[in-house]
Amino acid sequence: MRYEEQIKALSRISIAISSGQYLDDILKLIVKVTADVINSKICSIMLLDEKKKLLMIRATQSISEEYNKKPALKIGEGIAGKVARLNKPLTVENVLNEKEYKYKDIAKKEKLHSLLCMPLAANGTVIGVLNCYTSSAHKFSDTEINILTSIAAQSAVAIENAQLASKSKMMQDELESRKLIERAKGILMRDQGFSEEQAYLHLRKFSMDKRKSMREVAEAIILAADMQKVV
Repeated sequence: MRYEEQIKALSRISIAISSGQYLDDILKLIVKVTADVINSKICSIMLLDEKKKLLMIRATQSISEEYNKKPALKIGEGIAGKVARLNKPLTVENVLNEKEYKYKDIAKKEKLHSLLCMPLAANGTVIGVLNCYTSSAHKFSDTEINILTSIAAQSAVAIENAQLASKSKMMQDELESRKLIERAKGILMRDQGFSEEQAYLHLRKFSMDKRKSMREVAEAIILAADMQKVV
């Protein structure tokens, strides 16, 4: 890798961190930049599902449907799972000869040879891994490992920021939904003489019958009540 390419790669990822892009867009940029800068056959990001404790592919520039849909890995399982457990990078000279490597059939079909797997860690906690494959035998140099360590570190920050923003928005949406439902319940209690429990059950039943969210039903009740005020 030329020095200029390294700087450009880090710069593009740095921009992504502060851009406020959606997580999927950030992940696509990271795998594309990484694949370009080290001439990788396949580059992929696997993120950790905290509830299931599984590493799942979230982004890749590969056009191989078989690779893109390969099963998730448990922590400690395969090379990626081991990297996630140890929080240390691992290199494999030939994945077909590596006992711990899973899915050799896919690697053989896609002509994957050497692998560098980097942990994605934010504040010391692994949130995923970055996989870089080559199509021929390749010994990853210290320079390549160092630059990918920097890419992984910046990528982890970008991913964590995007995930935190997503969680924050979900919490705000949930709070707003609760407020609307409470308001709709109050309208039903006032206009229909329902108890609080009856109002809630009425909302839930209507939601299920019409296949609408509780929030959508609540918004409709509130809108109808507001229109009556106007009339």
